Amino acid sequence: MTTNASEKLEQLRKNLASLRKVLIAFSGGVDSTFLLKVAVDILGKDNVLACIAVSPSLSEYQLTQARTLAKQFGVRLDEITLDEMQDLAYRANLSDRCFHCKSRLYKLLTDKTKEKNIPHILCGSNADDKNDYRPGNRAAEVFKVLSPMMDIGLTKQDIRELSRQMNLPTADLPASPCLASRVAYGLEITEDRLSQVEKAEDFLRKLGFVEFRVRHHGDIARIEINPNEFAKLSSDAVRNQITDELKKLGFRYITLDLHGFRSGSLNEQLSDDQRQIPNNHKIC
Repeated sequence: MTTNASEKLEQLRKNLASLRKVLIAFSGGVDSTFLLKVAVDILGKDNVLACIAVSPSLSEYQLTQARTLAKQFGVRLDEITLDEMQDLAYRANLSDRCFHCKSRLYKLLTDKTKEKNIPHILCGSNADDKNDYRPGNRAAEVFKVLSPMMDIGLTKQDIRELSRQMNLPTADLPASPCLASRVAYGLEITEDRLSQVEKAEDFLRKLGFVEFRVRHHGDIARIEINPNEFAKLSSDAVRNQITDELKKLGFRYITLDLHGFRSGSLNEQLSDDQRQIPNNHKIC
């Protein structure tokens, strides 16, 4: 196993070169953008197809960002309509929600590879994802989706470092998983709730906050921001703006999480049993 970021990048390039032609599950985030850029550099834009899943759980902000990046790299971006809202298991929003969503996505991408005669599907999972609760990884295994960065031990820190060296605009971009990841487990996923989260986070972005989440707990909006910005949010002017706006969106109570921002905070409540995805889990 290589140990530094530059060595890992060289290994990634070698591994990608052997794949000939690939479809990349693209989100416009730090990881998939880095993977897409390296793949285009090695294989050429005609041998790389980027696909993004368009659904109520994808914010318009992120879709616009993905379109801009694909255009910048000169690569084709196919926008695939994802119908995960038709899946009752997904909407139930239990601890395996991501498995059901990714399964539907990878099924569509598998169909796309057959249509385009592309031998491989790649995703942007990195080595750090092995240490977090990621039901989507199980779906990737089922559909034989390759995780080239995870396989060679590229971490999020490595990817950010290499992205800076390559002058990628996503190098310091905050992580931004799907909107459904903001909704507390057990609370049904609905388009209205996803829209509430998207609009609330858009408002925080307009106020100048950079790294944040608005977690949906029914009547309660739990805001996570960097502790360095607590003072800014707590000022009367900003606090009143946020409170007024989020109440207009339908939240009754607006709270600030004193732990501050951290990815995957909703997973903290899960038991060991809830973190298990059975090998025979039904694929819709």
